[in-house]
Amino acid sequence: MAIRTILTQDDPALSKVCHPVTRFDEKLADLLDDLKETLTQANGMGLAAPQVGILRRVAIVMLEDESYLEMVNPEIVAQEGEQAGWEGCLSLPGMWGSVTRPDWVKIRAQDRNGSWFEREGRDLTARCFCHEIGHLDGHMYTELTDRLYTAEELDELLAQEDDQDGDPKRKRRKK
Repeated sequence: MAIRTILTQDDPALSKVCHPVTRFDEKLADLLDDLKETLTQANGMGLAAPQVGILRRVAIVMLEDESYLEMVNPEIVAQEGEQAGWEGCLSLPGMWGSVTRPDWVKIRAQDRNGSWFEREGRDLTARCFCHEIGHLDGHMYTELTDRLYTAEELDELLAQEDDQDGDPKRKRRKK
């Protein structure tokens, strides 16, 4: 396993549509292992292959129980509801934006051996599924937000909201 370099927003690889995976071999297993190690080291919630320069439909997401879900050739097959929340991205470090996503998402994907599975997610998990699958289609969350905030600006904004309603906001984590 190896920690890979995470590409940043201006890299052209991040705006390309990724190719489906057709070979389920040791090279794919190595990529999945590297994504997990890179994500863990970066303290993120999700990481897609194009973020490390590999234009294949592969992503990994940390679930609420802190386990990792490997997704090969994932697609969203159903979604419901709406949630607005703050998102960040390992390819745009130190920046945050408010993004509206579905509240519930069902995905279909393959595992590292090529077996198909379905998985449902709500709240943060649904947000992560949408965020990472967006990367595989050449999109970043910045296309869905009106404004980007630095971490300091966001901390100030959340502190003001906490003062107004007394309801502490969830801790931000990178995606």
